[in-house]
Amino acid sequence: MPTFLHRLGRLSFRRRRGVLAVWLLLVAVVMACTGAFGGSGKLDNTFSVPGSESQQALDRMHTDFPSSSGTSAQMVFTAPGGQKVTDPANASAIRAGLRAAAAAPQVVKVVSPFDARTVSADGSTAVAQVQYEVPSSGLEPDALDKLKSAVTGSDRHGMDVQIGGAAFSNAPPSKSHSDLIGVGVALVVLSLTFGSLLAAGMPMVAAITGVATAILGLLSLTGVWAISSTAQSLALMIGLAVGIDYALFIVSRHRSQLAQGIAPEESVALAVGTAGSAVVFAGLTVVIAMAGLTVVGIPYLTAMGLAAAGAVLTAVLVATTLLPALLGFAGRRLTPKPGSRARRRDQAIDEAGDQVGSRSVNVAEGWFRLVTRRPLLTVAVVVAALAALAWPAHSLRLALPDNATAPASSSQRLAYDRIDEKFSPGLNGPLLVLADTGHSTNPAATAQSIGTTIGALPDVAAVGKPVANPATHTALIQVIPKSAPSDDATKNLVNTIRAKRQSLRQQTGATIQVTGSTAVSIDVAAKLNSALIPFTTVVVALSLLLLLLVFRSLVVPLKAATGFLLSIAATLGAVVGVFQLGSRVGPIGVETTGPISSFLPIVLLAVLFGLAMDYEVFLVARMRETYVRTQDPHQAVHSGARHSGRVVTAAALIMIGVFAAFLDSDSLMLQQIAFALATGVLIDAFVIRMTFVPAVLALARHAAWRLPRPLARWLPDLDIEGEQLQHGHALAPVRADDSSGTPMMHR
Repeated sequence: MPTFLHRLGRLSFRRRRGVLAVWLLLVAVVMACTGAFGGSGKLDNTFSVPGSESQQALDRMHTDFPSSSGTSAQMVFTAPGGQKVTDPANASAIRAGLRAAAAAPQVVKVVSPFDARTVSADGSTAVAQVQYEVPSSGLEPDALDKLKSAVTGSDRHGMDVQIGGAAFSNAPPSKSHSDLIGVGVALVVLSLTFGSLLAAGMPMVAAITGVATAILGLLSLTGVWAISSTAQSLALMIGLAVGIDYALFIVSRHRSQLAQGIAPEESVALAVGTAGSAVVFAGLTVVIAMAGLTVVGIPYLTAMGLAAAGAVLTAVLVATTLLPALLGFAGRRLTPKPGSRARRRDQAIDEAGDQVGSRSVNVAEGWFRLVTRRPLLTVAVVVAALAALAWPAHSLRLALPDNATAPASSSQRLAYDRIDEKFSPGLNGPLLVLADTGHSTNPAATAQSIGTTIGALPDVAAVGKPVANPATHTALIQVIPKSAPSDDATKNLVNTIRAKRQSLRQQTGATIQVTGSTAVSIDVAAKLNSALIPFTTVVVALSLLLLLLVFRSLVVPLKAATGFLLSIAATLGAVVGVFQLGSRVGPIGVETTGPISSFLPIVLLAVLFGLAMDYEVFLVARMRETYVRTQDPHQAVHSGARHSGRVVTAAALIMIGVFAAFLDSDSLMLQQIAFALATGVLIDAFVIRMTFVPAVLALARHAAWRLPRPLARWLPDLDIEGEQLQHGHALAPVRADDSSGTPMMHR
């Protein structure tokens, strides 16, 4: 691989105008495809589990009860203080609002609160149901906004009207400037790292080109593939972060070589062949982990995984083709100027070489000296601290976000809270029981008997009158739980109703299925929970195998896997503490506590696994390279800090900044994912890779870099750092009179 990438880097440098033209053409093509076939207006935020009971029932409802098979909204009317909704003027205003809602786009039915008896006991509040024949994904982009506009006339009579319901649970988040904030943070870090705006601009241009290509390509598929707004945001978040980081590693290597006097063309080729090899390995690791989310079998998660994998793959292609071309345009202008801080820093590192002197060359080496002075104590402190941070994770509760987690000032949240206050919390997420009465002698009586049996269960607040379809011998029964949609009691109620399937069939001859948005959410959460342990096992096993191949060591993979599990546990503990228990961390706080998104743990595992392997490879590969030359484990650890510590620190700060920028989203799921990834990178980069790893390697000494002979003969030597490539090229400095940036090499 290093040899191939070396040739690719050289070719991209020499054919830089052609490479740039190809990438610009590619961006134009995907932009045109987005306009012709897709776009952000076609994003689909629907949750489903193909083959699950709830999904099977929904599929049947499309033919048996089409007017009830789509999504729904709720209109919550509240009378002015001291009045009742049944007062003539208020009742008239409500009916006017119902007529206006019925005329809104795609509405097939509006159920009056006076007919459904959804008027609060004190008469102050009434809830009307607005039914759509299509799921949330089938709604026009402005359908819900037009529904809101249609009923605002009721406000003129003093009525307070809030619109909420299941249709708003899957509404896309409002647009924000998170990506711009992330780019700004990254630019500041890069400028401080390189001490040059030109050098800082190279990774930015490459990353923005890559993420633009990936996102536009993703949006061009929305016409034929169900892609959620969360998948788009995740791809943007990860694509931007890894795109900047991968370019950072290559540019940093290139500038260091330019400072040594290596010709620009040869330096670019060598940087792509060495640091680029690690980039390709790390990128493919992330791609494999994200693509692995497809095995769970949930379309929503599949789209998230493949979207992020596509963004990372694009970032790798950009780093190994477009970036060398851009570096070719820059020529020798990226060389650190004599006397500059960057030049002095590189000279100090070169002069130190692999030796361990009395003073540290940089902050990273000073930190490594500190943590390896008493390595056993360092390991004990790290494990204890992360265990304490992970402790809240034992109370982790998982559920899909609903209107209870919407912004406090939003209409859907106000509607949810008013229903929760004036009615049973379960009215915010009714269950639907689909009964097949084809084998019953009296279908109507059978449906009524099923409703009565379910109504007698402890956590049921009310059961609606069965709605029958004589042609298909089915009946639809609405069940209102006493508990909120995300409560464990509601999950238990769904399981209890399903457990009665056999006894009801024996008694009545009918079969039942439980569905509705709440049941779908429960089935999605159950599917994710069942996949979490197997997926974790696969990820850990994959990390062990990959690192075994790269570092040809048993200690390094075991240490990396242990550190990865520690960082995952600590991150989940932090997420639970902030979003579930409501602990405020600095400026981070939440308006409402509640369960953690069911998707978060498995997404965190996949993403953090790939990013952790990034830092492991870039940091430990330099240590192994030094150990192979010197056979001194102490020198190896210090050399890794000296050569790679600063770049790894900058890369981690960039990722943290990009992820943290998405905390201002009004989507709780995206907030939780952004916080988890920012926290996970912080812990994994600085606590695990920069503290735990050197301490463990210092403890293991020579054993850290050895492999049993039979295993050593069997395993291939991947040479990720391109060590053979470096030794195989005799490089000469650039001639002093070469001002064009054209390489002048001498063999």
